[in-house]
Amino acid sequence: MQPTHSNTEHDATHLHAHLKGDAKHTHSFEGRSQSILAWALGLTLSFAGIEVAAGFLSNSLALISDAGHMVTDAAALGLALLAQLIARRPPSPRHSFGFGRAEALAAFVNGLAMLCVVGWICYEAVLRFSSPQPVKGGMVFIVAFIGLAINVVVAWVLSKDKQSVNTRAALVHVMGDLLGSVAAIVAGAVIYFTGWMQIDPLLSVLVSLLILKSTFGVLRESYHFLMEGVPMHIDYIAVGTDVEQVDGVIAVHDLHVWDMSPGQPALIGHVEIEHLDHWPKVLRAIKKMLLSKHGIDHITLQPETAAMAGLHAGDKTH
Repeated sequence: MQPTHSNTEHDATHLHAHLKGDAKHTHSFEGRSQSILAWALGLTLSFAGIEVAAGFLSNSLALISDAGHMVTDAAALGLALLAQLIARRPPSPRHSFGFGRAEALAAFVNGLAMLCVVGWICYEAVLRFSSPQPVKGGMVFIVAFIGLAINVVVAWVLSKDKQSVNTRAALVHVMGDLLGSVAAIVAGAVIYFTGWMQIDPLLSVLVSLLILKSTFGVLRESYHFLMEGVPMHIDYIAVGTDVEQVDGVIAVHDLHVWDMSPGQPALIGHVEIEHLDHWPKVLRAIKKMLLSKHGIDHITLQPETAAMAGLHAGDKTH
């Protein structure tokens, strides 16, 4: 009789357990509250529909672009909330590392979505430069001012979570929308008092270009994490050098450092020592050094003698 899936998960629970001397991290985000994202999502979604309708009624590209940002913000916040809920799931027999990477994946998708929005805004702006459209400046000003107030509140709420890369990605959307609201306010005022329609697409393009810098930053950080790059704050060469300087260590090879989940670096490698009997003492010294100097807590090292290292090297040539 084959074991059921639930029985398999129960049997595998001990495999994920952390015993004395293991890393102190957890694979899920039990301490992270989803209420921050939920509040931000509710506020954004409550105004997004109003601003979309007002943008098309007033025929303002600046307000439409701000409305597009608001809609994208709502989707970004929804993805961020979903990702954090997924990331809280504990490890399983199919996902032994847990689901921490869901945050970075959602952040990457959010960044790509913002690039698409910016591209559409710039395309529409180019068309309007050559063929200006009439815009209701008064409506633009009033709606954009309300949108600015809501964006300030949402940005303040999101800024309370400084640890999550995914929340920071959502914050980039909101900050971009905040700039869009300011631009729409200016555009509405200029059109209302002067009738100069070109200010509408001009400010839309300016805001889009300002947003690109932050968006590329989020894409770079989330892509680096998804590709298991060395954490930005860790010097890979320094880590290897420091390990080799620990008493009893002859050499280090096959060394890898990456983030298992945001803010939780991990390290694996092979350590060549003179005598295997000295390994417990050497391992304690390496762990203490890596935690104090580099903040690395999740460590998996394989001890080897010179003869064993040579044997492994010979195996790899075949």
